[in-house]
Amino acid sequence: MSKVQIEILGLSSSQSQTTGSFALVLGEVEGERRLPIIIGMFEAQAIALEIEKITPNRPMTHDLFKSFAHGFNFEVTEIIISDLKEGVFFAKIVCTDGIKTIEVDARPSDAIAIGIRFEVPFYTHESVLAEAGIILTDEEELLEEESEEPILVSKSDERLQDFSLEKLNEMLDEALNAEDYERAAKIRDEINKRS
Repeated sequence: MSKVQIEILGLSSSQSQTTGSFALVLGEVEGERRLPIIIGMFEAQAIALEIEKITPNRPMTHDLFKSFAHGFNFEVTEIIISDLKEGVFFAKIVCTDGIKTIEVDARPSDAIAIGIRFEVPFYTHESVLAEAGIILTDEEELLEEESEEPILVSKSDERLQDFSLEKLNEMLDEALNAEDYERAAKIRDEINKRS
């Protein structure tokens, strides 16, 4: 099967009827097709934290996987979105110890979260893209950009712009200590706006 390299294009709240679901949008590196995958809130958070380079106080499951891998001297070499059956995506984490290479079955969201941490390339098979890939017109892309909500949104109506930089840094520490990464990301974004 021919592999096609893909990359993460975006992560946003899903318009599906499932509460707490997010859309992970992957796209061809050398093409126009996109591969939207609906994932859960915790997996979306794990992906977003690594993309945004936010370090939680305690390691998350995917960070634990990376530490475990390094402890036993194996590396992840690539992530493959390998199949689509009855609307469900499947993935493989390709690992090696330098001698033996194995493929480990995984949910795409977990595989992507792990792949980001190992900074490896992502692939899918042409058959998966042919079945589930979509091409957006310029008008659809414009509408999507206007309506897309970022994944990390504060649940309160708190106006972060009303706080001093010192208070924001204090609030950021509190959010990280409480492992409230959604709030921490929102506060960090406000701090970055002022830098």
